Amino acid sequence: MASLVAYDDSDSEAELEPSGRLTATGQAEDPAGVASPPEQELVPGLLTPMAVYPQPTKSSTEAPGHLCEERGGHRLPMVPIGRTEGRCGPSLRLQWSRTEPAITAARSEPPGSSLWLSQPRAGPLPLTAAHFGGVRPSQESCAPTEPAFWAPTMSEVSPGDNGSSFRKPKHEDCVIPYTPKRLRQSPAAPPALDGSAGAEPQGPLAGCVPRPALRGLAPRVSEFIRPYLDCPSTETQLPRRVLFHLRGHEAPVNSVQWCPVPAQSHLLLSASMDKTFKVWDAVDTGHCLQTYPLHTEAVRAARWAPCGRRILSGGFDFALHLTDLETGTPLFSGQSDSRITTLKFHPQDHHLFVCGGFSSEIKAWDVRTSKVVRRFTATVQQTLDILFLRGGTEFLSSTDASSRDSADRTIIAWDFRTSAKISNQIFHERYTCPSLALHPREPVFLAQTNGNYLALFSAVWPYRMSRRRRYEGHKVEGYSVGCECSPDGDLLVTGSADGQILLYNFRTASRACARQGHTQACVGVTFHPVLPCALATCSWDGAVKVWH
Repeated sequence: MASLVAYDDSDSEAELEPSGRLTATGQAEDPAGVASPPEQELVPGLLTPMAVYPQPTKSSTEAPGHLCEERGGHRLPMVPIGRTEGRCGPSLRLQWSRTEPAITAARSEPPGSSLWLSQPRAGPLPLTAAHFGGVRPSQESCAPTEPAFWAPTMSEVSPGDNGSSFRKPKHEDCVIPYTPKRLRQSPAAPPALDGSAGAEPQGPLAGCVPRPALRGLAPRVSEFIRPYLDCPSTETQLPRRVLFHLRGHEAPVNSVQWCPVPAQSHLLLSASMDKTFKVWDAVDTGHCLQTYPLHTEAVRAARWAPCGRRILSGGFDFALHLTDLETGTPLFSGQSDSRITTLKFHPQDHHLFVCGGFSSEIKAWDVRTSKVVRRFTATVQQTLDILFLRGGTEFLSSTDASSRDSADRTIIAWDFRTSAKISNQIFHERYTCPSLALHPREPVFLAQTNGNYLALFSAVWPYRMSRRRRYEGHKVEGYSVGCECSPDGDLLVTGSADGQILLYNFRTASRACARQGHTQACVGVTFHPVLPCALATCSWDGAVKVWH
């Protein structure tokens, strides 16, 4: 015969022995069948039912064998443990559980509401039972009741019967110890309310199983970007203040790039020397949405795929990965024979990309076959940057080939289809060019030089350099400082080795604006493709800033 045990984890030494039967409203039922009102309110911290009744004046030595027992003139609620047979078939006798929030809410919550579920629970289940699965309370008669405080323990649930029955204790006098609610943070997955096994909990219950922070990467349109999607391009404005200071990288950030899809252009990609690349919500919240630790060495280059759902990355571990944005799994992986410093997708065939690094070869890969389809070989030691010209039939590569007496092979023009050199006598000065940028409207491109100026070149053969326009005033000093043109083509932006951000007027080559953005070298700058006054920068100190 089951014994009665009351558990209390508070400091009180007094133990209450509830016995008897409660009505659906939480009141004790006297011997005449009339519910008596509670005489004392619920005291927090005590293991009590919905009302605390006075202790009996005399104790009974009879073994409790029924659901209610008369002591001292009072019928007190008793807590049965185990399983018995009722008049209407097998009934469940559930263990007393200290669920004070559920008891308190049972008085005020209307039927159908729940404390744990974000949506109204289905069916006439108790609040606590709805939390642990489909549970049927003990039945004294054929009429169903709905006590709000019954809570079976997970050890009683049989995993094979979908919560329809309970596991019988090995011994009749077995008492399952009470587990505090604060220690039940990650319980086993309960059966679904509809009886289907394996159903996923909804609402706050889903927080018991941590899920990756990929929900922020679901396709959506930012409310700040939506008004600019259907209107024609506006004039680019000068950024005046820092909108977001994105902290998260633990090493220098090499590059930043906005998502090329206008509707998803609130996403910002950053590649760092801390072996990771990150995706940020750089328009609405400034939060990091996902970190991708796929590389074992520094990530030197990372680029958005033109579709905006994949990211191509390469680093000093000789590895290439094409990663799905939402799942974080590599769709393509390749191994280069040298460290990778630059990556670019083909502007027409998005299945092809070229990569260069600490090698004399530039390779073109096909992600469908994971093979190298073309090789471009030159007498150089390193490729610094790659730039496709309009149409994708030609591309430029900047290298470290520079000497005292000759400046050939500093910028090389290639035919993509035949892998042949078109010209290697483009830049005639003895400076290397760490980055290249194409103008969005005119057939010209820019080259960042280690001579602390931006050079302007024609984008058609014979690729002559302009002697009249030179954008100078910033410092490069051996850093891979980036440069870019605004979407309307009126402004040029470049970083600087002293941490400044400089903007130039494209027509006049005069300085339009200078901002002290970082404490160390600013190596990456990019205009937002849709917003007329948004600019993202990254620095050698590991910081990423969004200017507005």
